[in-house]
Amino acid sequence: MFNLFSLKGGLDNVQGFYSDGVNVGMKDSDTDGDVAFIRSEVPCDITARFTSNKFQAAPIKHYQQYPKDFKTNFILMNSKNANAMTGEKGVEDIENIFKELDKFHVLENPIMSSTGVIGYRLNQEKIISAFDKFDYNAKNSHKTAHSIMTTDAFKKELSFRVDLDDGGSFTIGAICKGAGMINPAMATMLCFITTDADIPKSDMEELLSEATEGSFNRISVDGDTSTNDTIMLLANKVSGAYNKEAFREALNKITFELAMMILKDGEGSNKVVAFEVKGAKDNEEARTASIALSNSLLVKTALFGEDPNWGRIASTVGASGVECDDRTLTIHYDNLLIYSNEQRELDKEREDKAYKIMKNSSFKVTCNLGLGEGVYTSYGCDLSYEYVKINAEYRT
Repeated sequence: MFNLFSLKGGLDNVQGFYSDGVNVGMKDSDTDGDVAFIRSEVPCDITARFTSNKFQAAPIKHYQQYPKDFKTNFILMNSKNANAMTGEKGVEDIENIFKELDKFHVLENPIMSSTGVIGYRLNQEKIISAFDKFDYNAKNSHKTAHSIMTTDAFKKELSFRVDLDDGGSFTIGAICKGAGMINPAMATMLCFITTDADIPKSDMEELLSEATEGSFNRISVDGDTSTNDTIMLLANKVSGAYNKEAFREALNKITFELAMMILKDGEGSNKVVAFEVKGAKDNEEARTASIALSNSLLVKTALFGEDPNWGRIASTVGASGVECDDRTLTIHYDNLLIYSNEQRELDKEREDKAYKIMKNSSFKVTCNLGLGEGVYTSYGCDLSYEYVKINAEYRT
């Protein structure tokens, strides 16, 4: 029915979208951008998902002022300043910035997205100074991806081309940022996905919600949720091609792989671990236990120390509030049985095998509660000394 091909780069591969990033002095290094844009040559449909944090940042409040089915042709982004907890003035600052941007480019319902330190108003002068530096016809996805980075160690961008059996094809590309304050409630991140697929708006909303649930809503670095979390899907439809199942697979793949990049970055993390809970009373109980594991600081530090201490796994599941029984519980690291009712203590042979598994950069922890059909998998990482250093010095 269709074939999916990975492409080099990110947003640059999508027809009719342009992007660029520049430095205006908010980041110390002249080579690191701090203000960026994504532009569509035609107004495009957009759908978005935002943080569950009650203190949503000013850019989100500004977005929510638009009517439900609005179209846009411009997204402006900045790092170093979240424009969060800035009250009505934060939204007014965005409107003032767009008045100045309109002198450089014709705007239709422009959107702003910000990331950085909470509690400070935007430096309008510096952001406005970017407008005569931008190349509005550039395809500089890599600069755009770099410009939204904060504590990220590397840029995150992906793209795919989908070839359909009827001869049509469309492209989907994305960039995102995220490394800390990552919690499975829309991870702390900015993510911008563009496509030239001729996708109906109703499908955009359905499929983005599904993709978010299967990716960014399942990862945890530290269990914290930001004020600015944003994922946006923009479609200009210029390819004229579309297939719902093909688009679903491409979108699910791009969001999942970006989510794994965030975990791999993880502010000093070394390991990406899947926490599968099955045999729960129902899927919701499986979800509760799985997310408890991916959020647990004791589990994360055990991962960092490569310590096969199944007691931390079991106690976290037991503390999560789900129905469980130590007589029916089994715990595996990959395919290695770590705990069961019959084998409650690790012998030296199994412990040595467990150590080897935990030295891998990725593996799976499976907890079978043995009580029902519920299943859920979330994803986490280890917590290192570097995480404490980065966050202790975040404002400096």
